Amino acid sequence: MPDLPLPSSSANGADCWTRREIAQQPQTLRETQRLLTAGRLAIERFLAPLLARPDLRVVMTGAGTSAFIGQCLAPWLSRILARRVDAVATTDIVSAPDLHFERDTPTLLVSFGRSGSSPESVAAVAIADARVVDVHHLIITCNTNGALATRATANTHVVVLPEATHDRGFAMTSSFTAMMLAALSVFSGIGRMDARVAAISAAVADTLAVADGTMHALAARGFTRTVYLGSGVFKGLACEAALKLLELTDGRMVTAFDTPMGFRHGPKTIVNAETLVVIFVSNDPLTARYDRDLIAELRADQVAGGVVTIAAGNAADDDTIGVPGLTAASDVDLLFPYIVPAQLFALYASLAHGVTPDAPNAAGTVNRVVQGVRIHDGAI
Repeated sequence: MPDLPLPSSSANGADCWTRREIAQQPQTLRETQRLLTAGRLAIERFLAPLLARPDLRVVMTGAGTSAFIGQCLAPWLSRILARRVDAVATTDIVSAPDLHFERDTPTLLVSFGRSGSSPESVAAVAIADARVVDVHHLIITCNTNGALATRATANTHVVVLPEATHDRGFAMTSSFTAMMLAALSVFSGIGRMDARVAAISAAVADTLAVADGTMHALAARGFTRTVYLGSGVFKGLACEAALKLLELTDGRMVTAFDTPMGFRHGPKTIVNAETLVVIFVSNDPLTARYDRDLIAELRADQVAGGVVTIAAGNAADDDTIGVPGLTAASDVDLLFPYIVPAQLFALYASLAHGVTPDAPNAAGTVNRVVQGVRIHDGAI
């Protein structure tokens, strides 16, 4: 299916960088895979000796949205690589390095960064070098001029993604999916990913078309709270979806995230008549049963203002956003189309609140590249 055309200013929402970057994802995903294919030999030369070591620990890191890439992928990659894969935010590493690095454990630090210049991202790499005897770095970034991209050491391999993925909007959208795809492809085997990426890209394009009107209509309903729920790899995606809405509405909407099972244990108290609950439904038959148990419970409660599900396949009802083409796909492949409705909802909620999506923080206290961070003595 062709990519969703960019809207005119009279379409569902103003034409802005954020809108363009959401809409360009089918293309940027394909371009990311082509770039990886072109650099495959160098990437494999760097990674193959490391992944041959059974004692290697992989740590996936970043800040904010970049940290959520690791949260999405780590459980899956740990299984397919049959080794320890941990997701640890750079903000956690910098503030308490002794809790997260093990001096004598061989470590591959995978750093994600849209700009690659945030103080925590740079410091986390330096901390790893100082505190781990045997450490290597795989850097995946969208900015060829960032501090991480220009790191040139024998223990480092840098992958700079296509320029279009260096989102100009405040909130990360195409940079999130492109960096996540890059890591998935690199660790799954770049040469085996072409067909999967084609299917993922097509599903993203289809979901953009299917979800656009629905999310625009939901944003107009005036919810004041939104909860995103997901099991397994979708827990990290729920974190990202909640952050996207919080960022783009400049905090005007209360957001929360959890797993469907964990939600009952207290967090469910957030639900009232002004709450929208969105559930990412797993393709795993067992996990999906737990997801659907909560969906049925929330609908039976008749308390939430809206309960919407995002699931592979055709929509079963008006409250489901169906993702075509991936009914037999692994959950990790569904991460890419599943985030699209959340991105669109955040965009339209931003516009509904009179916020400028590309620069939502009117006070100027939150920035596209974080500022004001001091790296204290003793961290490195």
